Formats: sequence, structure tokens, C-alpha cells
Amino acid sequence: MEAYRLSREKFAANLSGKGAALKGARWNSIGVELIYTASNRSLAMAEVAVHFTLATLPSDYMIISIFIPDDIPLQKLNVSDLPTDWNTFPHPSTTQTIGDQFVVENKFCVLQVPSAVTQGDYNLLINPNHPDFKRIKIIDKDKFPFDKRIFK
Repeated sequence: MEAYRLSREKFAANLSGKGAALKGARWNSIGVELIYTASNRSLAMAEVAVHFTLATLPSDYMIISIFIPDDIPLQKLNVSDLPTDWNTFPHPSTTQTIGDQFVVENKFCVLQVPSAVTQGDYNLLINPNHPDFKRIKIIDKDKFPFDKRIFK
């Protein structure tokens, strides 16, 4: 399976989860390492675009293609598995608890969760502390200029 991630150029060569751990996000608390990826390129773009305006959008984004071997265990969550406030903004602590528990339990390397931005699409959260993480590889990196019409 392939996953996709948009990242600033200076961070594009590294999959660590340290960036998410610095501030926390929808699926992890501060201090919990988790790598956020998307199941397709357009979702990766949408997940980043919601945080910027045209004036604040950095110009150095890269699209990273990530190979996840099909035999790596995957935990799947559906909307019905989640609390009713899972997709609100700002993100609730209830979803952070779910992601934190996923990392602490360390049973699965990848957690598939519904996207709060694009209904029907899924994000793939990677636990960099799982033993199978060493099998996940970056297979391609390309510059990713955003189409300016997105921000009109």
C-alpha cells in the first residue's frame, strides 16, 4: 500500500513523528510521536490546505510517497467507532486519547482513521515506535506546488 504526506522540504527526508509530538494534533497529545499520512495525494493536500491562506502558504512543500508493506498489521476505525465530536475544530481531547492509546498499546503499526477534512477518505497514522516501522520506506519525493485557485 502507498501512503502520501505533504511536508516542508527541510523535513521531507525524515519520518519520525517528532513534529506531531511537538504540538500535538487531532490524533496525538503533545509528546506522543505519530506520523500523519493520507491514503491519496488529494487528501494529503486538503489536510494541509485547511491550515493556510494563500498569503501564509509556504512555497517549499514536497509530496512524499511512502511504501507500507501489505502484511504490516493495520487497525481500522470507522466513524461509528469514534466519539460524536471526533471531527470538530479545534480537535477534541477524545481523539488524542484514541491515538495516544494506539501508540502506547503498540499492537499495530498503522491506524486507519476517517478524515475530518474529506468525508469518505482515510488518513493513515503510523506509529514510529512499532517494530514493523523499520519496513516502511519513503519511495519518492517531489516538489508540490499548490494550485492557487484552491485558496480563492
